[in-house]
Amino acid sequence: MQTFANLSEFTAHAGQPLGETDYITITQAMVDQFAEATGDHQWIHTDPDRAARESPYKAAIAHGFLTLSLAPRLLAEIYKVDSVKMGINYGANKIRFTNAVPVGSQVRLKAWLHHVEPQPANDPDHPGARAIMECVFEVEGETKPACVAELIVLLFE
Repeated sequence: MQTFANLSEFTAHAGQPLGETDYITITQAMVDQFAEATGDHQWIHTDPDRAARESPYKAAIAHGFLTLSLAPRLLAEIYKVDSVKMGINYGANKIRFTNAVPVGSQVRLKAWLHHVEPQPANDPDHPGARAIMECVFEVEGETKPACVAELIVLLFE
Protein backbone atom coordinates (compact mmCIF):
# COMPACT_ATOMS: atom_id res chain seq x y z
CA MET A 1 0.00 0.00 0.00
CA GLN A 2 1.18 3.49 -0.83
CA THR A 3 0.63 6.02 1.92
CA PHE A 4 0.63 9.75 1.30
CA ALA A 5 0.81 12.26 4.15
CA ASN A 6 -1.60 14.76 2.58
CA LEU A 7 -3.33 15.81 -0.63
CA SER A 8 -0.31 17.83 -1.77
CA GLU A 9 1.87 14.73 -1.62
CA PHE A 10 -0.84 12.70 -3.34
CA THR A 11 -1.21 15.32 -6.08
CA ALA A 12 2.54 15.24 -6.71
CA HIS A 13 2.17 11.53 -7.50
CA ALA A 14 -0.07 12.28 -10.53
CA GLY A 15 0.85 10.40 -13.68
CA GLN A 16 2.31 7.47 -11.78
CA PRO A 17 1.12 4.00 -10.79
CA LEU A 18 -0.57 3.61 -7.42
CA GLY A 19 -0.10 -0.15 -7.31
CA GLU A 20 -2.02 -3.38 -7.50
CA THR A 21 -3.90 -5.62 -5.11
CA ASP A 22 -3.61 -9.29 -4.40
CA TYR A 23 -6.08 -11.48 -6.27
CA ILE A 24 -9.50 -12.12 -4.74
CA THR A 25 -11.84 -14.96 -5.69
CA ILE A 26 -15.21 -14.15 -7.22
CA THR A 27 -17.64 -16.60 -5.64
CA GLN A 28 -21.17 -17.62 -6.58
CA ALA A 29 -22.29 -16.25 -3.21
CA MET A 30 -20.94 -12.80 -4.18
CA VAL A 31 -22.74 -12.99 -7.53
CA ASP A 32 -26.00 -14.11 -5.89
CA GLN A 33 -25.82 -11.34 -3.27
CA PHE A 34 -25.18 -8.77 -6.00
CA ALA A 35 -28.13 -10.13 -8.00
CA GLU A 36 -30.35 -9.86 -4.94
CA ALA A 37 -29.22 -6.29 -4.22
CA THR A 38 -29.67 -5.09 -7.80
CA GLY A 39 -32.53 -7.25 -9.05
CA ASP A 40 -30.39 -8.52 -11.94
CA HIS A 41 -31.12 -12.25 -11.83
CA GLN A 42 -30.15 -13.09 -15.42
CA TRP A 43 -29.38 -16.81 -15.62
CA ILE A 44 -25.86 -16.24 -16.98
CA HIS A 45 -25.04 -14.99 -13.45
CA THR A 46 -27.35 -16.89 -11.12
CA ASP A 47 -27.90 -20.34 -12.64
CA PRO A 48 -24.54 -22.15 -12.70
CA ASP A 49 -26.03 -25.37 -14.11
CA ARG A 50 -27.70 -23.64 -17.05
CA ALA A 51 -24.62 -21.45 -17.62
CA ALA A 52 -22.43 -24.58 -17.75
CA ARG A 53 -24.73 -26.01 -20.44
CA GLU A 54 -25.71 -22.98 -22.49
CA SER A 55 -23.28 -20.10 -22.11
CA PRO A 56 -20.12 -19.64 -24.17
CA TYR A 57 -18.17 -19.34 -20.90
CA LYS A 58 -19.35 -22.77 -19.64
CA ALA A 59 -19.78 -21.24 -16.16
CA ALA A 60 -21.77 -18.53 -14.43
CA ILE A 61 -20.13 -15.13 -14.76
CA ALA A 62 -20.02 -12.12 -12.47
CA HIS A 63 -22.06 -9.05 -13.36
CA GLY A 64 -19.87 -6.39 -14.92
CA PHE A 65 -21.09 -3.94 -12.33
CA LEU A 66 -20.17 -6.39 -9.55
CA THR A 67 -16.59 -6.29 -10.79
CA LEU A 68 -16.69 -2.49 -10.91
CA SER A 69 -18.29 -2.29 -7.46
CA LEU A 70 -15.16 -3.84 -5.99
CA ALA A 71 -13.22 -0.64 -6.77
CA PRO A 72 -13.65 1.08 -3.37
CA ARG A 73 -12.66 -2.06 -1.48
CA LEU A 74 -9.66 -2.71 -3.69
CA LEU A 75 -8.50 0.90 -3.96
CA ALA A 76 -8.43 0.98 -0.13
CA GLU A 77 -5.81 -1.78 -0.35
CA ILE A 78 -3.70 0.20 -2.84
CA TYR A 79 -3.40 3.68 -1.34
CA LYS A 80 -4.39 5.99 1.48
CA VAL A 81 -3.93 9.67 2.22
CA ASP A 82 -3.40 10.14 5.96
CA SER A 83 -4.87 13.66 6.10
CA VAL A 84 -8.10 12.72 4.31
CA LYS A 85 -11.14 12.70 6.58
CA MET A 86 -13.71 11.78 3.93
CA GLY A 87 -13.73 10.25 0.47
CA ILE A 88 -16.69 10.17 -1.91
CA ASN A 89 -17.14 8.15 -5.10
CA TYR A 90 -17.90 10.91 -7.59
CA GLY A 91 -18.35 8.99 -10.82
CA ALA A 92 -16.56 7.81 -13.90
CA ASN A 93 -15.42 9.29 -17.17
CA LYS A 94 -15.26 5.93 -18.94
CA ILE A 95 -16.12 2.34 -18.10
CA ARG A 96 -15.65 -0.65 -20.38
CA PHE A 97 -16.39 -4.29 -19.56
CA THR A 98 -13.93 -5.99 -21.88
CA ASN A 99 -13.93 -9.59 -20.65
CA ALA A 100 -16.11 -11.96 -18.63
CA VAL A 101 -15.29 -12.96 -15.06
CA PRO A 102 -16.31 -16.60 -14.56
CA VAL A 103 -17.33 -17.53 -11.03
CA GLY A 104 -14.29 -18.95 -9.26
CA SER A 105 -11.92 -16.60 -11.09
CA GLN A 106 -9.26 -14.58 -9.36
CA VAL A 107 -9.48 -10.81 -9.92
CA ARG A 108 -7.12 -8.00 -8.96
CA LEU A 109 -7.04 -4.26 -9.47
CA LYS A 110 -4.20 -2.17 -10.88
CA ALA A 111 -4.53 1.59 -10.50
CA TRP A 112 -2.76 4.67 -11.82
CA LEU A 113 -3.26 8.22 -10.58
CA HIS A 114 -4.07 10.06 -13.79
CA HIS A 115 -4.36 13.55 -12.31
CA VAL A 116 -5.68 15.51 -9.34
CA GLU A 117 -7.66 18.75 -9.45
CA PRO A 118 -8.72 21.07 -6.63
CA GLN A 119 -12.26 20.40 -5.41
CA PRO A 120 -14.08 23.24 -3.68
CA ALA A 121 -15.48 22.23 -0.31
CA ASN A 122 -18.54 23.53 1.50
CA ASP A 123 -16.23 24.18 4.44
CA PRO A 124 -13.13 26.24 3.50
CA ASP A 125 -11.24 24.76 6.45
CA HIS A 126 -11.39 21.34 4.76
CA PRO A 127 -9.87 21.61 1.27
CA GLY A 128 -10.53 18.88 -1.20
CA ALA A 129 -9.27 17.27 -4.36
CA ARG A 130 -10.82 15.44 -7.27
CA ALA A 131 -8.65 12.43 -8.14
CA ILE A 132 -9.00 10.74 -11.51
CA MET A 133 -7.67 7.19 -11.52
CA GLU A 134 -7.36 4.62 -14.24
CA CYS A 135 -8.43 1.26 -12.85
CA VAL A 136 -7.85 -2.05 -14.59
CA PHE A 137 -9.50 -5.19 -13.24
CA GLU A 138 -7.42 -8.19 -14.30
CA VAL A 139 -8.51 -11.82 -14.32
CA GLU A 140 -5.73 -14.23 -13.43
CA GLY A 141 -4.55 -16.14 -16.50
CA GLU A 142 -6.28 -13.80 -18.98
CA THR A 143 -4.49 -11.30 -21.21
CA LYS A 144 -7.58 -9.13 -21.67
CA PRO A 145 -8.80 -7.27 -18.56
CA ALA A 146 -12.34 -7.71 -17.27
CA CYS A 147 -12.95 -3.99 -16.83
CA VAL A 148 -11.15 -0.74 -17.54
CA ALA A 149 -12.53 2.35 -15.85
CA GLU A 150 -11.51 5.95 -15.31
CA LEU A 151 -12.93 6.61 -11.85
CA ILE A 152 -13.25 9.90 -10.00
CA VAL A 153 -12.98 10.18 -6.22
CA LEU A 154 -13.45 13.31 -4.10
CA LEU A 155 -11.10 13.54 -1.13
CA PHE A 156 -11.44 16.07 1.71
CA GLU A 157 -8.96 16.89 4.46
